[in-house]
Amino acid sequence: MDIQIEASWKSALKETFDQPHFQALINQVEDSYAAAMVCPKKEEIFHAFNKCALNAVKVVILGQDPYPTPGHAHGLCFSVPETVHPLAKSLQNIFKEIHSDLGTPIPTHGNLDRWATQGILLLNTVLTVNAHDPNSHKKFGWETFTDEVIKKTSEQQEGVIFLLWGAQAQQKKNLIDQSKHHVLTAPHPSPLSAYRGFFDCKHFSKTNELLALQNKSQINW
Repeated sequence: MDIQIEASWKSALKETFDQPHFQALINQVEDSYAAAMVCPKKEEIFHAFNKCALNAVKVVILGQDPYPTPGHAHGLCFSVPETVHPLAKSLQNIFKEIHSDLGTPIPTHGNLDRWATQGILLLNTVLTVNAHDPNSHKKFGWETFTDEVIKKTSEQQEGVIFLLWGAQAQQKKNLIDQSKHHVLTAPHPSPLSAYRGFFDCKHFSKTNELLALQNKSQINW
């Protein structure tokens, strides 16, 4: 697979790309695309990186694996193309919390490209999945790669706000230098847990307050 990834990420992750474990991962992913329907499309696997360069990252939101419904995943965690309706319940809950927190209208579609281009890395911890089979690529080794992404972001950037929603995302806290970054935690926005503290977490206004304190442009959520 020819890794099409933005230049600053390509440079930062060069050693990772050269590792045998990454080559094994890519071979397994290639085999999956050859044998079955895989989400997202191959050219969208690294979409989050191509929309948000490493040197532009101001905020990181961590997801799990891509939506397994064909046509829904497009390489950004929680995001779906404009044509997808109804939205996943977790994304609906994110939009409800933004509306409650900031008073902004609920968007008419779920494409979060507009967040990525403002400096938000929308990173799933696993970047591919077989259609209709959640977590099917969980053992491929994507987590080793995405852990390295988190570490590189922590090492090379300053004052990044990491939004860690749910237990799986919060397990990544030890990869982040909390002496120079900000970590906000809450339950996952899924219907199973949103009412346990995701609603009213106010992470969106808090993120903008932290950005303003650093004289960085705030996010238009």
